[in-house]
Amino acid sequence: VQLQASGGGLVQAGGSLRLSCVVSGRDFSFDTTGWYRQAPGEPRELVATVHNGGSTTYAGSVKGRFTISRNNTKNTMYLKMTSLKPEDTAVYYCNFFPALGGYWGPGTQVTVSS
Repeated sequence: VQLQASGGGLVQAGGSLRLSCVVSGRDFSFDTTGWYRQAPGEPRELVATVHNGGSTTYAGSVKGRFTISRNNTKNTMYLKMTSLKPEDTAVYYCNFFPALGGYWGPGTQVTVSS
């Protein structure tokens, strides 16, 4: 099983990005999945989750700015990020929720300049 995140980049504050996560080797339609991030010198934190039924949860710091979604037919999860702030700068990872330790990929870097 692999989870491959992509879509990161450098963006100015106030800008937007959409991250994608392709899950291979497993039908994730029955799983809850999530986006996580880790800023330099900080522990990894949960950003958002999406249940297999479509319900979502968000960290308080991103609520109202980020939108998590999934396409079960494509085995793909997304994170639409708007109104980005410099404090959103981090490596973003996708994983199941709860996270499975062996499934952390390299993540995708998001850098927000002020």
